[in-house]
Amino acid sequence: QLSAQPAQPSDRSSSKFHGLARSLVANAVHGVSQGFTKELDIVGIGYRAEVSASQVVFHLGYSHPVPFAIPDGIQIAVDKQNHITVAGIDRQRVGQVAADIRALRKPDPYKQKGIRYTGEVLKKKVGKTGA
Repeated sequence: QLSAQPAQPSDRSSSKFHGLARSLVANAVHGVSQGFTKELDIVGIGYRAEVSASQVVFHLGYSHPVPFAIPDGIQIAVDKQNHITVAGIDRQRVGQVAADIRALRKPDPYKQKGIRYTGEVLKKKVGKTGA
């Protein structure tokens, strides 16, 4: 059992960071014991990813493949070329790496193509009306 308490409970400047310190310690303990994961899906014809040595190579409809270096402390697995799992012990880094991967090809609101988080619901926009 681990507990965190402010050094001087009556002092407002130290007590306002109590929740922050508690959640940082709780996330560190959870990360070391169980780890954190984020899952992404690649949606689109010809869109795929493959892991090689220390990088992930994405084919996202551009005229060239997009390499993405895997940072230290992060594991990336690719299932069936269109499902990515980002895992690690640091919650912030896992989320940041997943956001960086998603930014390579954000989901298109019209055609629903791109890289999205698993379970993410996108609002589909209506295209132009034909004349």
